[in-house]
Amino acid sequence: MDSSLNIIVVEDNDDLREATVDALAEEGYKVQGLDCAESLSELSSWQSIDLMVVDLNLPGEDGLSLAQRVRAVQPDIGIIMVTARGLTIDKQRGYASGADIYLAKPVSLEELIAAIQALSRRLKPHAAQLTGFRLDPARHKLFAPNQEAIALTSKESALLVALSRAPDGRLETWQLIEILGKDSAENPKMALEITITRLRTKLQKCGCADIAIKAIRNWGYQLLGPLQLV
Repeated sequence: MDSSLNIIVVEDNDDLREATVDALAEEGYKVQGLDCAESLSELSSWQSIDLMVVDLNLPGEDGLSLAQRVRAVQPDIGIIMVTARGLTIDKQRGYASGADIYLAKPVSLEELIAAIQALSRRLKPHAAQLTGFRLDPARHKLFAPNQEAIALTSKESALLVALSRAPDGRLETWQLIEILGKDSAENPKMALEITITRLRTKLQKCGCADIAIKAIRNWGYQLLGPLQLV
């Protein structure tokens, strides 16, 4: 079991949410509970989430919409939908909205943990495979192969996390703007470019020649080079 996973449980039933959070915490996972989808944007560290357990019947924005929104900016995040909607059409909609695993209530703790473990094999590499540059999102530190630690800001860390998880290391400009919370800036694109420029400068000064952030004209950015999340 990979207990280093960062998990968010989004469930509006207080008793069920607290019971699920407590049970997963006892298993060693880093877990937080939210009572609605809107609370996710209030978490400064939501970009470092590895996996979400989402109920579909939420007040305000529902679980399907939340999964679509998160999947758009974090393509490689793990999403487990837990809901009382057990019809085939409901499952189809769940998977179409971005679910990796769809579980119909009631769900036992054993079944939920088995689903989390199955996803963890994709989300987190085995410790023996960790080589080269490693990023610790919780501490905002990038470790070189020689174990030298490079301090990052929370925005720089979130940017590297998002790019490292994206297919081929590529994300569109609007995705990165939303991930970094720059959409409310006077000039969001310029604010993103400033963050990327500062990160590039920091990487160059520290001799991280094996990692680069490439601009894709009129589209977005790509992370070049191997980077492992720990």
